[in-house]
Amino acid sequence: MKPVRILVVDDHILFREGLAGIIDSQADMQIIGEANDGLEAIIKAEQLKPDLILMDIQMPACDGIDATAKIKKDNPDVVIVMLTVRDDDEQLFKAIKFGAQGYLLKNIRSSEMLAMLRGAMHGEAAMSPVMAANVLEEFRRMSLQNPLKNHEEIVSLTHREHDVINLVASGLSDKEIAENLTLSVHTVKSHIRNILSKLQVNNRREAAELARQKGLV
Repeated sequence: MKPVRILVVDDHILFREGLAGIIDSQADMQIIGEANDGLEAIIKAEQLKPDLILMDIQMPACDGIDATAKIKKDNPDVVIVMLTVRDDDEQLFKAIKFGAQGYLLKNIRSSEMLAMLRGAMHGEAAMSPVMAANVLEEFRRMSLQNPLKNHEEIVSLTHREHDVINLVASGLSDKEIAENLTLSVHTVKSHIRNILSKLQVNNRREAAELARQKGLV
């Protein structure tokens, strides 16, 4: 099996060289390059095509988060694991948003770091249990916000729009809805346009499907 080809990015030369030495001593890993900042990382990632990039977050000129966003856009298959001295939730979520596979503190033991890098190459999230718990908590918070958002979208429909969307979901035509609600066809079409706009869908079928999902019908 070929060794994992790794690019190390950190502006502290002594730390970077030490890290590279630890990694390069592993039979299944190979250091193919080093970079001093995010801009150099972007260039070397394009030139060297590494399998994995170990990326510091705080660097001059171009930080690790911006470099990650650019590299993942151009090379989506590369695995990027962030390195940081701080347990910063905001940076953690930014890094994950831009495609990082992991987020490691620099005070981690070398054996633990190597195990997490191997896991990252197999699709695992390379982060401490505490950081993983923070990510789960953020997803939980976001999931709790979504029902509120959906509720706000539902109650934004008027009483008459509720009547119309129920009949749309039942498969009635505009003319049939008009007869059922004692409205003109023109008024029904106006209500349907408003419903499509509020639900942010393109047609009656999508409106009916979304209405079912949101409990409107």
